[in-house]
Amino acid sequence: MSVLDKFNLTGRTALVTGATRGLGAEFAVALAEAGADVVVHGRDAEAAEETKRKIEALGRAAHVVLGDLTGPGAADAVVDEAIAAVGHLDILVNNAGACIHKEALDVTDDEWDHVIDTNLTALWRMSRAAGRHMVERGSGSIVNIGSISALIVNRPQMQPAYNASKAAVHHLTKSLAAEWAPKGVRVNAVAPGYIKTDMSPVDEPRFQRYWIEDAPQQRYATPDEVAPTVVFLASDAASFMSGTIVVMDGGYTLY
Repeated sequence: MSVLDKFNLTGRTALVTGATRGLGAEFAVALAEAGADVVVHGRDAEAAEETKRKIEALGRAAHVVLGDLTGPGAADAVVDEAIAAVGHLDILVNNAGACIHKEALDVTDDEWDHVIDTNLTALWRMSRAAGRHMVERGSGSIVNIGSISALIVNRPQMQPAYNASKAAVHHLTKSLAAEWAPKGVRVNAVAPGYIKTDMSPVDEPRFQRYWIEDAPQQRYATPDEVAPTVVFLASDAASFMSGTIVVMDGGYTLY
C-alpha cells in the first residue's frame, strides 16, 4: 500500500454530527472526497440536503439523519438510523457543538446545561452508541472535535461552560481510546484554534488583538484547513494513533 493509499476511505462509511454548516459540512465533504459514503446529521433539513448534494456530486452515497442529540435516547436513534441506511459505521466524527459567551456569574443553569449537554453529554452518548457497534465489528475510528479552549482560557470573551466541556472532551477521548484500543477502535480528537465559522466571529475588530495578533501565524484558519486532519485521523494513515489530541491553532497555544 502506498502512502497516499493509506488516506483512502473507499468502501467505508462515516457519520458526521452537526454536518449542515461550518466545520461539520466541510468534514463531511472531505471524507467523501477521500472515498467514504457519509451520513449527514443535523437539525436543519435544508442545509443537510445541501451537504448531501455536495457529497453525491463527488460520486459518493449520502444520507441525511435529522434530530437534536441532547434528548434521552436521541444518540441511539441517530446511530441506529445511520446504520440502517448504510449497513455499518466505520467512522464517527463528533462535531456538533454550542458556545455561550458570558462571564461565569452571568451564566444561567439552563445555558450551562445547554452547552454541556451539546458538547459533552451528546458526544458521550454518540460515542457509546457508535462504539458499541464498532467494538462488535472489531474496527472503527472516532474523531472528536475538541478545542484549544480545553487548553487555555480564551480572551477577551469569557466562556466557562464551553471551556469546561472541551476539556472534558479531550480527557474522554483519552479514556475511550484506552478502553477500546484493544478492541480495534481508535479514538482521537482535533483541537482547532480560531476558525472562520458562524460560531467564531474572527473578523470582528474587537477580537483582532487577542485572536489574531496573539497567534504566531497572525491569522485565523478556514474549515478546509482543518478537514484534512479529520480525514487523516479517520484513515489508516493514523493506524497507530489513539488517544491523541491534534492541536491546529496557528501556534496560538505556544505562548
